[in-house]
Parts: sequence; C-alpha cells; structure tokens
Amino acid sequence: MKFVKRSPIVAIIVAIALCLGVAVAYALTVGQTVQNIELRDAENNPTMIPLLGTKLVSIFYNDADAADLNDPLADALKAKNFPKEKYEGMGIANLKDSKAPNFIIRKIIQGKIKKYNSTILTDPDLILAKAWNLGDCNNTSVVIFIGKDMKVKYVHKGAVRGEEINKVVKMVEDLIK
Repeated sequence: MKFVKRSPIVAIIVAIALCLGVAVAYALTVGQTVQNIELRDAENNPTMIPLLGTKLVSIFYNDADAADLNDPLADALKAKNFPKEKYEGMGIANLKDSKAPNFIIRKIIQGKIKKYNSTILTDPDLILAKAWNLGDCNNTSVVIFIGKDMKVKYVHKGAVRGEEINKVVKMVEDLIK
C-alpha cells in the first residue's frame, strides 16, 4: 500500500483497470442467452418484447436523441425484404435518456408505427439496458440480433457503417437459411 501512496501513477492505473473490469462485466455478448422482459408499447401499456424465440429478431435500442443513427443498417435490411416468418426487426425507444418529454416521443412513435407498419416499443426506465447489461445508452443506438434460441447473434453499440453493414446483412442471410 505504501507503493501506491508514493506513486500516484500506479494508483491511477489501478483505478482505470478496476473501471475497465467493471465495464467488461456489464456487456451483452454474442452467444449469451437473454430473457424476455416487460416494456411499454406506444400507448404506454405493459408488453413483452414480441416474437422473441419464434424467429430471428433485430432490436434497434435507440436513445430518442440518436433515433436515426443506424438508419443505413435498417434501410439495408429492409431492402433485402427478408421473409417475415424467419426474420423481423423492431425498435425500442430509450425514453429515460431523452431530453424530450415521454408523451411527445410516444406521439412521434405512434405516427411512425402507422406510417411504416412497424413495431416500436418504449423503455421508460432503462429496463432493457439493465436487464441485458447494455451499459450507458445515452445518445446512442445499440443493435442486437436475437436468434430463435434466445441467444445473441450480434450486438453493436454506436453507428454501424460501411463493410459492417454488409457483414450484418450476410449474417442474417446465413441465419435464416
């Protein structure tokens, strides 16, 4: 302990290592099995995440302030027109980290559901982020693919771009064969 007191650099390195260890412990990983959890629909009614365990499901877990961050990936997946009986995507809005009031976000979501015929749920209190160990989701998007076996097939925090989009599309093609 005397060595740590004498060397502030060592103390800082130890503190960083401990923080990194905690960060790694709170990360969703490929191959991990997830449990379905109760969130809210666009009308603020309790609902489980639909379709989990029935087919390959993609979840775009977005802070409302970063709702469009992974649109290029969503557009690439939509353009493939994968069969609905094997694959379906959905959005989950992280309301807790948003600056806008929840009722405004819910109204926007209701409009998008009607316009795009899509499933969008809401997470008012970081329920999914905590249950699935997503860590800090403020101002970002987390893309998660869950297989019929309830195992994580892919997870990415932040923007998915370039060759990574092609990799994800190929993964979906391979998983739904």
